[in-house]
Amino acid sequence: MADASQSQIDGSNLVALSLAHAGVQHMFGVVGIPVTAVATRAVAAGVRFIAFHNEQSAGYAATAYGYLTGRPGVFLTVSGPGCVHGLAGLSNAGANAWPAVMISGSCDQADAGRGDFQELDQIEAVKPFVKFSAKATHISQIPRLVYEVLSHAVAGRPGGCYLDLPSDVLHQTISDSEANKILSEAENPKIEEIRHEALDIDKAVSLLRTAERPLIVFGKGAAFARAEEPLKKLIETTGIPFLPTPMGKGILPDTHELAATAARSLAIGRCDVALVVGARLNWLLHFGEPPKWSKDVKFILVDISKDEIELRKPFLGMVGDAKNVLELINKEIKDQPFCLGRSHPWVEAISNKAKDNVAKMEAQLSKDVVPFNFLTPMRIIRDAILAEGSPAPILVSEGANTMDVGRAVLIQNEPRTRLDAGTWGTMGVGLGYCIAAAVASPGRLVVAVEGDSGFGFSAMEVETLVRYQLPVVVIVFNNGGVYGGDRRTPEEITGPYKDDPAPTSFVPDSQYHVLMQSFGGKGYKVETPEELKSALSESFSARKPAVINVIIDPYAGSESGRLQHKN
Repeated sequence: MADASQSQIDGSNLVALSLAHAGVQHMFGVVGIPVTAVATRAVAAGVRFIAFHNEQSAGYAATAYGYLTGRPGVFLTVSGPGCVHGLAGLSNAGANAWPAVMISGSCDQADAGRGDFQELDQIEAVKPFVKFSAKATHISQIPRLVYEVLSHAVAGRPGGCYLDLPSDVLHQTISDSEANKILSEAENPKIEEIRHEALDIDKAVSLLRTAERPLIVFGKGAAFARAEEPLKKLIETTGIPFLPTPMGKGILPDTHELAATAARSLAIGRCDVALVVGARLNWLLHFGEPPKWSKDVKFILVDISKDEIELRKPFLGMVGDAKNVLELINKEIKDQPFCLGRSHPWVEAISNKAKDNVAKMEAQLSKDVVPFNFLTPMRIIRDAILAEGSPAPILVSEGANTMDVGRAVLIQNEPRTRLDAGTWGTMGVGLGYCIAAAVASPGRLVVAVEGDSGFGFSAMEVETLVRYQLPVVVIVFNNGGVYGGDRRTPEEITGPYKDDPAPTSFVPDSQYHVLMQSFGGKGYKVETPEELKSALSESFSARKPAVINVIIDPYAGSESGRLQHKN
């Protein structure tokens, strides 16, 4: 009988064991030559593999998983075109500063440069989109490189990393004893972090204390850092109004008395000191420049990245983890506390403006408009989500008008319960994000509110929802196209192809719910408030895959791209 210690293990199995050894619990992807065995063996090693139809959606899922869990989301692709499709996920990870790792098979090293099957210089292809990439040229390197890509993804500012696995390496073998040895030796590498200069906590607190109109702005970076407790303490101790970015919503409840979301223009236009935590002064915050912001505003910018501080050149930059920096600020304030109080002119001005704008919005929302505009169904969805209580459902919001209206109407009261198009304004993230949320947060219902255009990018993944029986309800706002149907003027309807549908048009009255039904999920088509309420009640209670096809007046929407804030 052969000695068991001399049995062999191949590269695919070693990748799977390395991922499990490193603590990876889930992996997303699309299998095929040469990585199918990596997926099947990962499952055997205790890693749950979620198989997708498209690498883009798998990559988007991995990025959202990284955000929601704080651990790198891992996704697997085949070589060549599979790797190229996966670049969408890597680039989304970089744009949003979320940790993700793409692992791709690649051609046999001996055949590189000869036109091998799906050949591509994948290390070169990923270069613009990653923090770190590595290629295993021998099976013995696999455990170390798995640890390296996972560690780099979360070090400093999170982002995407890449591991390249040539097919010959996946087929190489070593003995079990050698595999166990290199697995036990593998560990998280010591990645040199930026040496942070001493934080000027005194100066930050002094600026806040002496400001006449201070504002605290926070984004998804603060959510990723799990900074909700020190942020809540800072805001409620000092009485300073706060403004979340779209995915910062819920770190503190949208319904909090110091929330300035409904008075956004006033808050950013008149504040004299703004503490910005885990949010970049990019297009989402109008670059921190006039005319949206006062020319005299003093920014205190807290960011994990020194490069970000140097780019924005704030009045005071503080490089560090959002949670840690906020705890230090709170500690400094504790010795000499200050609080603006509800009667402070600044707090009062924001509160009054917010109440006025909310009242105007509620007056519009209170009307049942049929055929549906965007507001009537959005109000019904808001109320249904709030009725779920805690733990709150995770909301995935994607689309043009659908996302814009949803941002104003839907309410987030818990951290990390809103996923949307993000820093890049990426369309196509919806179903991938839904799947990631369901996998990362198994106790929560996931509700997607999608425009029909946004839904179309990844609609086939509803089969994935059914296959894994994930508690996801997808609500499609069906207005017949991008922004809604044919918006052309008579003068624009000309030329030899004038009888073609408009570039913004889809098939009218598309039966999206039937797609879900074809896979065994639940489908609803709704056109009235009563039908929508019934569908939401039934699907939320069932917590099974469902699509609710909400028919919207095709003339109810408008062209959208940048954030439009009317308050």
